[in-house]
Amino acid sequence: MPPNLSTSIMQYRIGQIVPSSNITMEREVPAIFAGRMQVLPERFSFHSSRVRMHRVVAEELAQMNRDMGRCAQELADARVDIMSTACLVATMCMGQGYHRQVIEDLTAAIGDGPHLPEVMTSAGALVEELKDFGARRIALLAPYSDALTRTVVDYIESEGIAVQDAINFSILDNLEVGARDPMQLLQDVQRLNTAGVDVVVLSACVQMPSLAALEPAQQALGIPVTSTAACTARQMLRRLGLRAEAPGAGALLGSRTGLA
Repeated sequence: MPPNLSTSIMQYRIGQIVPSSNITMEREVPAIFAGRMQVLPERFSFHSSRVRMHRVVAEELAQMNRDMGRCAQELADARVDIMSTACLVATMCMGQGYHRQVIEDLTAAIGDGPHLPEVMTSAGALVEELKDFGARRIALLAPYSDALTRTVVDYIESEGIAVQDAINFSILDNLEVGARDPMQLLQDVQRLNTAGVDVVVLSACVQMPSLAALEPAQQALGIPVTSTAACTARQMLRRLGLRAEAPGAGALLGSRTGLA
């Protein structure tokens, strides 16, 4: 879709469908783009619609999926250029490949309005951007229960990416996930088996903060490091036809920190 034009500088509206208890994606995605705006000319504004979810359990995730059509309609009313869901596990828990169905459902909810944005999901962004980067084997950290983490691992592997190791923290309260200190991940990642992996996913959850730790972790490991939030930003940029670069946000957004 064409960008919103008000000056000679290209301006874009970024929309997110955010779980009501998510306090991270409206910080980390704008922060990634803010860094980009320091070095590249395009301008971005950020808009969200919220859908109820408090505990990261199957029943609440399923209800959230049923309610997202309203959010898509609201964001389309704002004439965003691209919109994405902002919950990975809500998509992955619905069955392998379900991010494609979410895109179909949200596109149908918008209908034949006067403005049709690009539609994507954070779950799809993780697997698709890892594949675009060339990652065949990864290791990851996640806040989920054992069962949900297994679901996430199986989903990623069903998309052709091997998960060598996964560590999870079994946090069910989504606000507690968002309150976690991102720098704790620098200790957590030391327990992760990263030998021979192509990429480390420092947070396989868009609610678990990780942006501040991406560059230090990549420096320490000497391996490309990313997160679901960073992959979401990357896919937003690529779908808008823009350079998928932003400083300080890990290898998938162009950082060479710590890499040979």
